[in-house]
Amino acid sequence: MLRKQVIFWSGLVLLLGCSGPDHSRHEAHSAQMITAPLEGPQPPIAMVKPHKTVVHGITMVDDYYWLKDRTRSKSEVLEYLNAENAYTLEMMKHTAAVQENLFKEMIGRIKETDLAVPARRGDYYYYTRTEQGKQYSIFCRKKGHLEAAEEIILDVNKIAVDYDYFSIGSTFISPDHRYMAYTYDTTGEEIYSLAIKDLTSGGLLGDTVENISSLAWANDNKTFFYCIDNDASRSYKVFRHVLGTDRENDELVFHEQDEGYYVWVERTKSEAFIILGSGSSKTSEIRYLDANTPAGDFKLIHAREQGMEYYPVHRGAEFFILTNADGARNYKVMTAPVSGPVKSNWTEFIPAHEHIFVSEIDVLQDYFIMFERDQGLQKIRIRDLREPDKEHYVHFPEPIYTVMAHNNFEFNARKFRLHYTSLITPDSVYDYDLENRTVEVLKQEEVLGGYDPAEYQSERTFATAADGTKVPISLVYKKSLFRKDGSQPLFLESYGAYGISSDPYFYSIRLSLLDRGFIYAIAHIRGGRELGEIWYEQGRMLHKKNTFTDFIACAEHLCSERYTAPKKIVIYGGSAGGLLIGAVTNMRPDLIAVSLVDVPFVDVLNTMLDPTLPATVTEYEEWGNPTIKEYFDYIKSYCPYQNVEAKDYPHMLLMGGFYDPRVQYWEPAKLTAKLRAMKTDANKLLLKINMSGHGGASGRYDFIKEIAFAYTFVFDVMKIPLTTPEVQ
Repeated sequence: MLRKQVIFWSGLVLLLGCSGPDHSRHEAHSAQMITAPLEGPQPPIAMVKPHKTVVHGITMVDDYYWLKDRTRSKSEVLEYLNAENAYTLEMMKHTAAVQENLFKEMIGRIKETDLAVPARRGDYYYYTRTEQGKQYSIFCRKKGHLEAAEEIILDVNKIAVDYDYFSIGSTFISPDHRYMAYTYDTTGEEIYSLAIKDLTSGGLLGDTVENISSLAWANDNKTFFYCIDNDASRSYKVFRHVLGTDRENDELVFHEQDEGYYVWVERTKSEAFIILGSGSSKTSEIRYLDANTPAGDFKLIHAREQGMEYYPVHRGAEFFILTNADGARNYKVMTAPVSGPVKSNWTEFIPAHEHIFVSEIDVLQDYFIMFERDQGLQKIRIRDLREPDKEHYVHFPEPIYTVMAHNNFEFNARKFRLHYTSLITPDSVYDYDLENRTVEVLKQEEVLGGYDPAEYQSERTFATAADGTKVPISLVYKKSLFRKDGSQPLFLESYGAYGISSDPYFYSIRLSLLDRGFIYAIAHIRGGRELGEIWYEQGRMLHKKNTFTDFIACAEHLCSERYTAPKKIVIYGGSAGGLLIGAVTNMRPDLIAVSLVDVPFVDVLNTMLDPTLPATVTEYEEWGNPTIKEYFDYIKSYCPYQNVEAKDYPHMLLMGGFYDPRVQYWEPAKLTAKLRAMKTDANKLLLKINMSGHGGASGRYDFIKEIAFAYTFVFDVMKIPLTTPEVQ
């Protein structure tokens, strides 16, 4: 079980890395946005309307505060966004054919009609598939064996047809496989609604919930527990519901009063317990309930202690608990009796290690599985619980890769399913035989058009940060185009926040860069957990600037080692990674040819000073609370919006989502307005606000069109030949 963490500002899928909806309001805004292009490519000039705020005795003046419109209806704001979008369309009009060709090139590598590997859950095999020309997935299952007749349980294409945006959040199958609960969002605001489908009759039940965030079925197949969000998008209440009863009569079983905490529910893989968790980014508190007695009361394992996290998984008479308790900075594993799992009864199972970080644990009937990070590299450790001395690691063929658990639903399984990828190996699904220690490849993403991994090379190099820290960089390039003479363009991306590691992964769309001579690089900067908990701690709060200077050190290293040169570097980041790109662009514009700034958290100071915005209070443990002057001063010193200067900037494309609840649209809009007023160069500065949320367009084709647009912008301003290879 992965440690529970609500990742605000981060998005599950960012644009280039690779939730009661109000549909009537969405349609009204759609009609107002995206107007015809302006006459001539004249950049919009935003009105200057000074807004003064006094904080810690300091008067802050925000000339573009008026762009902050939480109603998303003010005519002056919509007019400005329309003007920016129209200007962007006009400035990119000459590349329309290239965008279309590039889109076709990207689609040409994808097997549009495809089938995911079925995963067994009880008597059924569940899977999703896609069909050519259709935007969304189709959820299916087969009973008994893989040769059985297919049952389509949810065709998202049919239910999404009336919406400009539609996204399935999560799905939850009842223990008897009769009901499918699913959550959906129709605006991109991540305000999710619940629907429950009777898979026997095919009809929808009347049991609906708005603002839902998570759900767990009890074993009676009629009771479920669910969490709802408040107006600040914080999951804060847990209710008990019985099918067929009035939602208004649902029992409130837990209310998290602390605004810095959020809640979740889940059922253990053993199907024995319902887990109710409450936590912040640095603290957790867990309760549990026998899933066979859903009318009972949840029991507390251990009361919250600031800075202590613990996450239990269940097997038999024990809980296995992943925790950082008692100074275990890189986490350890404890066991506790189900009969009395209080902390005083915990027993050490696997001790903490100074350099090896434990990221995740899972427990089956006979096996314990632990995911580790050792010097930045991922490892999987297996222990046979019948013979505790029998322990081994899973071996993988490449030195740089990403691996994670994948759809392991069966507690009594003898095999453990893994998702594997690297910078040159397409997404692969493996079954690892726990007893025989053998690997079976069930599926590898098929890349159409003749992709040959032997034509590409991946490697790892290290930059030296200003304080002497060695920062890993993962690289990939096409061998036949590689020249280590500083002549090649380089695409450098990272994230660097919330302890989220920027792991190497394959992305067929990236071939459109590599096949045109780009080197692609990931900077594994502090703020993630690539090198353990200390790597995260050194990139947050009052150490946040290490994230930016690490990234700059990586860019400088890649130049000094002649992979590339200044002004040949494209930098990309989304969300908190957009903060990174905004800060780096302010600090070292001389290094950069193009900055791609995606749903960027660039108005950090003003956002963190507004506790009514989604996620602000829960994020104090990541950025600091600016109502405390020490944090105010520190955030102000790096906040991209606060530090725009009258100087030359690189070419820039800023992208936002009008309905984004994590990074509000006005952050990239305000930064664009301020840059237009202050920058001294003639480089292109474009803002593109899409009618979407944090993750971009919901349909898979629309999503790829957005990527083709961004890549075309890069090729255009860097004068990369815009012709595209013939799609085979």
